[in-house]
Amino acid sequence: MTRFWKSAGFAAAATVAAFALPAQAETRLAFGATNAQSAHYAYFAALAKVVNEANPDYQASVVETGATVDNLKRMERGQLDIGLITTSALYHANNGIKTFDGNQIDSPLLWAYSLAPQNVVVRRDAGVNSLEDLAGQRFGPGQRGSSTEATSLEVLALFGVEPEWVRGSNGELAAAIKDNRAIGFIKSAVGTKFDALTTDIATFTPVQVLPVPEDKVAMIRENLPELSIVDMPGGEMENSGAYQTWGFMIGVSARPDMPEDVAYNIVKAVMEDEIEQATAFPNVKGVNLAELTLQYATTTLHPGAIRYFEEAGYEVPDRLKP
Repeated sequence: MTRFWKSAGFAAAATVAAFALPAQAETRLAFGATNAQSAHYAYFAALAKVVNEANPDYQASVVETGATVDNLKRMERGQLDIGLITTSALYHANNGIKTFDGNQIDSPLLWAYSLAPQNVVVRRDAGVNSLEDLAGQRFGPGQRGSSTEATSLEVLALFGVEPEWVRGSNGELAAAIKDNRAIGFIKSAVGTKFDALTTDIATFTPVQVLPVPEDKVAMIRENLPELSIVDMPGGEMENSGAYQTWGFMIGVSARPDMPEDVAYNIVKAVMEDEIEQATAFPNVKGVNLAELTLQYATTTLHPGAIRYFEEAGYEVPDRLKP
Protein backbone atom coordinates (compact mmCIF):
# COMPACT_ATOMS: atom_id res chain seq x y z
CA MET A 1 0.00 0.00 0.00
CA THR A 2 2.76 2.34 0.92
CA ARG A 3 4.57 1.43 -2.27
CA PHE A 4 1.40 2.24 -4.26
CA TRP A 5 1.14 5.76 -2.90
CA LYS A 6 4.80 6.43 -3.42
CA SER A 7 4.49 5.21 -7.00
CA ALA A 8 1.35 7.22 -7.55
CA GLY A 9 2.96 10.28 -6.03
CA PHE A 10 6.01 9.88 -8.27
CA ALA A 11 3.82 9.47 -11.33
CA ALA A 12 1.81 12.56 -10.44
CA ALA A 13 4.98 14.58 -9.91
CA ALA A 14 6.38 13.38 -13.23
CA THR A 15 3.15 14.35 -14.95
CA VAL A 16 3.27 17.85 -13.46
CA ALA A 17 6.92 18.19 -14.45
CA ALA A 18 6.12 17.12 -17.98
CA PHE A 19 3.41 19.74 -18.30
CA ALA A 20 5.81 22.36 -16.91
CA LEU A 21 8.37 21.78 -19.68
CA PRO A 22 8.24 24.21 -22.61
CA ALA A 23 6.64 22.84 -25.74
CA GLN A 24 9.11 21.72 -28.37
CA ALA A 25 8.98 23.85 -31.52
CA GLU A 26 7.69 21.78 -34.41
CA THR A 27 9.15 23.83 -37.26
CA ARG A 28 12.70 25.17 -37.14
CA LEU A 29 13.43 27.92 -39.65
CA ALA A 30 16.76 29.42 -40.69
CA PHE A 31 16.62 33.02 -41.93
CA GLY A 32 19.66 33.93 -44.04
CA ALA A 33 20.51 37.60 -43.65
CA THR A 34 23.87 39.23 -44.43
CA ASN A 35 26.88 40.56 -42.53
CA ALA A 36 26.03 41.21 -38.88
CA GLN A 37 27.23 44.81 -39.22
CA SER A 38 24.51 45.58 -41.75
CA ALA A 39 21.21 47.25 -40.91
CA HIS A 40 19.57 44.47 -42.90
CA TYR A 41 20.81 41.90 -40.37
CA ALA A 42 18.86 43.80 -37.69
CA TYR A 43 15.81 43.67 -39.94
CA PHE A 44 16.06 39.88 -40.19
CA ALA A 45 16.45 39.59 -36.43
CA ALA A 46 13.14 41.48 -36.16
CA LEU A 47 11.57 39.13 -38.71
CA ALA A 48 12.54 36.10 -36.63
CA LYS A 49 10.94 37.68 -33.55
CA VAL A 50 7.75 38.56 -35.44
CA VAL A 51 7.37 35.09 -36.96
CA ASN A 52 8.08 33.29 -33.69
CA GLU A 53 5.59 35.38 -31.73
CA ALA A 54 2.85 34.93 -34.35
CA ASN A 55 3.45 31.19 -34.74
CA PRO A 56 4.17 29.40 -31.44
CA ASP A 57 5.07 26.20 -33.29
CA TYR A 58 7.85 27.93 -35.25
CA GLN A 59 11.39 28.48 -34.05
CA ALA A 60 13.11 30.89 -36.42
CA SER A 61 16.72 31.99 -36.04
CA VAL A 62 18.97 34.34 -38.02
CA VAL A 63 22.09 33.17 -39.85
CA GLU A 64 24.91 35.55 -40.79
CA THR A 65 25.75 34.99 -44.47
CA GLY A 66 27.41 36.56 -47.48
CA ALA A 67 24.09 38.11 -48.54
CA THR A 68 22.09 37.58 -51.74
CA VAL A 69 24.09 35.21 -53.92
CA ASP A 70 25.20 33.17 -50.92
CA ASN A 71 21.62 33.03 -49.61
CA LEU A 72 20.20 31.83 -52.93
CA LYS A 73 22.75 29.03 -53.18
CA ARG A 74 22.12 27.97 -49.58
CA MET A 75 18.35 27.99 -50.12
CA GLU A 76 18.79 25.78 -53.16
CA ARG A 77 20.71 23.32 -50.96
CA GLY A 78 18.02 23.47 -48.26
CA GLN A 79 20.35 25.08 -45.70
CA LEU A 80 18.18 28.19 -45.38
CA ASP A 81 14.40 28.56 -45.43
CA ILE A 82 14.21 32.22 -46.40
CA GLY A 83 16.90 34.71 -47.30
CA LEU A 84 17.65 38.29 -48.09
CA ILE A 85 17.81 38.83 -51.85
CA THR A 86 17.93 41.64 -54.36
CA THR A 87 15.27 41.67 -57.03
CA SER A 88 17.90 41.86 -59.77
CA ALA A 89 19.85 38.82 -58.56
CA LEU A 90 16.63 36.89 -57.96
CA TYR A 91 15.65 37.60 -61.57
CA HIS A 92 19.00 36.22 -62.71
CA ALA A 93 18.66 33.13 -60.49
CA ASN A 94 15.11 32.37 -61.58
CA ASN A 95 16.12 32.62 -65.23
CA GLY A 96 19.50 30.90 -64.93
CA ILE A 97 21.44 33.81 -66.42
CA LYS A 98 24.53 35.90 -65.62
CA THR A 99 25.84 34.92 -62.16
CA PHE A 100 23.53 31.89 -62.25
CA ASP A 101 24.23 30.81 -65.82
CA GLY A 102 23.67 27.06 -65.91
CA ASN A 103 22.45 27.04 -62.31
CA GLN A 104 18.81 28.11 -62.33
CA ILE A 105 17.36 28.49 -58.82
CA ASP A 106 13.56 28.60 -58.54
CA SER A 107 13.47 30.61 -55.32
CA PRO A 108 10.06 32.37 -55.19
CA LEU A 109 9.72 35.91 -53.87
CA LEU A 110 7.86 36.46 -50.59
CA TRP A 111 8.00 40.26 -50.34
CA ALA A 112 10.22 43.30 -51.01
CA TYR A 113 10.93 45.86 -48.32
CA SER A 114 13.53 48.42 -49.38
CA LEU A 115 15.10 50.19 -52.33
CA ALA A 116 18.88 49.76 -52.33
CA PRO A 117 20.74 52.50 -54.18
CA GLN A 118 24.39 51.54 -54.83
CA ASN A 119 26.80 54.25 -53.73
CA VAL A 120 30.25 54.48 -55.27
CA VAL A 121 32.19 55.73 -52.24
CA VAL A 122 35.83 56.92 -52.31
CA ARG A 123 38.21 58.66 -49.94
CA ARG A 124 38.29 62.40 -50.63
CA ASP A 125 42.10 62.40 -50.52
CA ALA A 126 42.30 59.77 -53.30
CA GLY A 127 42.09 62.35 -56.09
CA VAL A 128 39.31 60.35 -57.77
CA ASN A 129 36.40 62.44 -59.02
CA SER A 130 34.75 60.34 -61.72
CA LEU A 131 33.97 56.71 -62.46
CA GLU A 132 36.68 56.69 -65.15
CA ASP A 133 39.23 57.66 -62.48
CA LEU A 134 38.66 54.29 -60.76
CA ALA A 135 40.64 52.51 -63.48
CA GLY A 136 43.70 50.83 -61.96
CA GLN A 137 42.82 51.95 -58.40
CA ARG A 138 42.54 49.53 -55.47
CA PHE A 139 38.78 49.47 -54.99
CA GLY A 140 36.18 47.13 -53.47
CA PRO A 141 33.16 46.00 -55.53
CA GLY A 142 31.14 45.18 -52.40
CA GLN A 143 31.01 42.30 -49.96
CA ARG A 144 32.32 39.05 -51.42
CA GLY A 145 29.44 36.89 -52.69
CA SER A 146 26.85 39.66 -52.44
CA SER A 147 24.54 41.04 -55.11
CA THR A 148 26.29 44.38 -54.72
CA GLU A 149 29.56 42.75 -55.77
CA ALA A 150 28.01 40.95 -58.74
CA THR A 151 26.18 44.07 -59.95
CA SER A 152 29.18 46.35 -59.43
CA LEU A 153 31.41 44.13 -61.56
CA GLU A 154 28.79 44.12 -64.30
CA VAL A 155 28.13 47.87 -64.24
CA LEU A 156 31.77 48.95 -64.27
CA ALA A 157 32.55 46.40 -67.01
CA LEU A 158 29.72 47.98 -69.02
CA PHE A 159 31.43 51.35 -68.56
CA GLY A 160 34.81 49.92 -69.58
CA VAL A 161 36.31 50.75 -66.17
CA GLU A 162 38.60 48.17 -64.55
CA PRO A 163 39.89 48.93 -61.04
CA GLU A 164 42.36 46.73 -59.17
CA TRP A 165 39.66 44.86 -57.27
CA VAL A 166 40.01 44.37 -53.52
CA ARG A 167 37.81 41.51 -52.28
CA GLY A 168 36.54 40.67 -48.81
CA SER A 169 33.73 41.11 -46.32
CA ASN A 170 32.25 44.53 -45.69
CA GLY A 171 34.25 44.75 -42.48
CA GLU A 172 37.48 43.88 -44.27
CA LEU A 173 36.80 46.42 -47.01
CA ALA A 174 35.98 49.11 -44.45
CA ALA A 175 39.27 48.44 -42.64
CA ALA A 176 41.16 48.63 -45.94
CA ILE A 177 39.61 52.02 -46.72
CA LYS A 178 40.41 53.39 -43.26
CA ASP A 179 44.02 52.16 -43.55
CA ASN A 180 44.32 53.55 -47.10
CA ARG A 181 44.90 50.07 -48.54
CA ALA A 182 41.86 50.70 -50.79
CA ILE A 183 40.48 54.02 -51.97
CA GLY A 184 36.83 53.03 -51.61
CA PHE A 185 34.07 50.54 -52.34
CA ILE A 186 30.51 50.21 -53.57
CA LYS A 187 27.94 49.88 -50.80
CA SER A 188 24.16 49.79 -50.57
CA ALA A 189 22.56 52.86 -49.05
CA VAL A 190 19.64 52.67 -46.64
CA GLY A 191 16.93 54.65 -48.34
CA THR A 192 18.69 57.80 -49.54
CA LYS A 193 21.32 57.86 -46.77
CA PHE A 194 24.61 56.12 -46.04
CA ASP A 195 24.25 52.88 -44.15
CA ALA A 196 25.87 52.47 -40.71
CA LEU A 197 29.12 50.97 -42.03
CA THR A 198 29.72 53.73 -44.58
CA THR A 199 28.86 56.34 -41.95
CA ASP A 200 31.42 54.73 -39.64
CA ILE A 201 34.10 54.98 -42.33
CA ALA A 202 33.21 58.62 -42.96
CA THR A 203 33.73 59.50 -39.29
CA PHE A 204 37.37 58.36 -39.59
CA THR A 205 38.11 59.31 -43.20
CA PRO A 206 36.26 61.97 -45.21
CA VAL A 207 34.64 60.35 -48.24
CA GLN A 208 32.59 61.34 -51.26
CA VAL A 209 30.26 59.63 -53.72
CA LEU A 210 30.82 59.41 -57.45
CA PRO A 211 27.65 60.15 -59.45
CA VAL A 212 26.58 58.28 -62.56
CA PRO A 213 26.45 60.81 -65.44
CA GLU A 214 23.61 60.88 -67.94
CA ASP A 215 25.47 59.06 -70.72
CA LYS A 216 26.15 56.12 -68.38
CA VAL A 217 22.59 56.21 -67.04
CA ALA A 218 21.47 55.62 -70.62
CA MET A 219 23.85 52.65 -70.89
CA ILE A 220 22.37 51.08 -67.76
CA ARG A 221 18.80 51.56 -68.97
CA GLU A 222 19.60 49.93 -72.30
CA ASN A 223 21.80 47.05 -71.17
CA LEU A 224 20.73 46.29 -67.59
CA PRO A 225 16.95 46.85 -67.48
CA GLU A 226 16.63 44.86 -64.23
CA LEU A 227 18.31 47.77 -62.43
CA SER A 228 16.66 51.01 -61.35
CA ILE A 229 18.06 54.52 -61.65
CA VAL A 230 17.76 56.25 -58.30
CA ASP A 231 17.76 59.99 -57.61
CA MET A 232 19.77 60.73 -54.46
CA PRO A 233 19.72 64.04 -52.55
CA GLY A 234 23.41 64.10 -51.63
CA GLY A 235 24.63 66.00 -48.60
CA GLU A 236 27.62 67.02 -46.54
CA MET A 237 28.77 63.49 -45.75
CA GLU A 238 28.45 62.51 -49.42
CA ASN A 239 30.32 65.71 -50.41
CA SER A 240 27.84 66.04 -53.23
CA GLY A 241 24.70 67.75 -54.40
CA ALA A 242 21.85 65.72 -55.88
CA TYR A 243 23.14 62.83 -57.98
CA GLN A 244 22.06 59.63 -59.70
CA THR A 245 23.16 56.06 -59.17
CA TRP A 246 21.89 52.57 -59.89
CA GLY A 247 19.95 50.38 -57.50
CA PHE A 248 17.58 47.47 -56.96
CA MET A 249 14.95 46.34 -54.50
CA ILE A 250 15.87 44.30 -51.45
CA GLY A 251 13.43 41.61 -50.45
CA VAL A 252 12.96 38.12 -49.07
CA SER A 253 12.62 34.90 -51.04
CA ALA A 254 12.05 31.28 -50.00
CA ARG A 255 13.76 27.97 -50.61
CA PRO A 256 12.31 26.33 -53.75
CA ASP A 257 10.36 23.65 -51.86
CA MET A 258 8.92 25.70 -48.99
CA PRO A 259 5.36 24.49 -48.21
CA GLU A 260 2.57 26.92 -49.04
CA ASP A 261 1.25 27.07 -45.47
CA VAL A 262 4.68 27.97 -44.04
CA ALA A 263 5.18 30.75 -46.59
CA TYR A 264 1.64 32.01 -45.93
CA ASN A 265 2.18 32.10 -42.16
CA ILE A 266 5.50 33.94 -42.51
CA VAL A 267 4.12 36.54 -44.91
CA LYS A 268 0.99 37.06 -42.82
CA ALA A 269 3.02 37.64 -39.65
CA VAL A 270 5.32 40.11 -41.39
CA MET A 271 2.62 42.05 -43.24
CA GLU A 272 0.54 42.47 -40.08
CA ASP A 273 3.43 43.63 -37.88
CA GLU A 274 3.50 47.37 -37.28
CA ILE A 275 6.23 47.68 -34.64
CA GLU A 276 9.20 45.31 -34.72
CA GLN A 277 10.33 45.82 -38.33
CA ALA A 278 10.09 49.60 -38.18
CA THR A 279 11.98 49.66 -34.89
CA ALA A 280 14.84 47.54 -36.25
CA PHE A 281 14.89 49.06 -39.73
CA PRO A 282 13.34 52.56 -39.73
CA ASN A 283 13.34 52.72 -43.53
CA VAL A 284 10.19 50.53 -43.58
CA LYS A 285 8.25 52.73 -41.16
CA GLY A 286 4.96 53.71 -42.74
CA VAL A 287 5.68 51.68 -45.89
CA ASN A 288 2.97 49.36 -47.21
CA LEU A 289 5.12 46.31 -47.93
CA ALA A 290 2.37 44.57 -49.89
CA GLU A 291 1.94 47.48 -52.28
CA LEU A 292 5.72 47.91 -52.58
CA THR A 293 6.10 44.25 -53.46
CA LEU A 294 3.31 44.15 -56.02
CA GLN A 295 4.60 47.33 -57.67
CA TYR A 296 8.31 46.52 -57.96
CA ALA A 297 8.58 42.72 -58.07
CA THR A 298 10.07 41.37 -61.28
CA THR A 299 9.79 37.63 -60.51
CA THR A 300 6.98 35.30 -59.50
CA LEU A 301 5.69 35.19 -55.94
CA HIS A 302 5.41 32.12 -53.72
CA PRO A 303 1.86 30.67 -53.79
CA GLY A 304 1.67 31.22 -50.03
CA ALA A 305 2.45 34.91 -50.49
CA ILE A 306 -0.12 35.20 -53.29
CA ARG A 307 -2.71 33.58 -51.05
CA TYR A 308 -2.10 36.11 -48.28
CA PHE A 309 -2.09 39.16 -50.58
CA GLU A 310 -5.34 38.11 -52.25
CA GLU A 311 -7.01 37.35 -48.92
CA ALA A 312 -5.94 40.82 -47.76
CA GLY A 313 -7.71 42.36 -50.74
CA TYR A 314 -4.79 43.05 -53.08
CA GLU A 315 -4.85 42.26 -56.77
CA VAL A 316 -1.82 40.20 -57.73
CA PRO A 317 -0.72 40.86 -61.34
CA ASP A 318 -0.64 37.82 -63.61
CA ARG A 319 3.06 38.43 -64.26
CA LEU A 320 3.79 37.62 -60.60
CA LYS A 321 1.88 34.33 -60.54
CA PRO A 322 3.68 31.01 -61.18
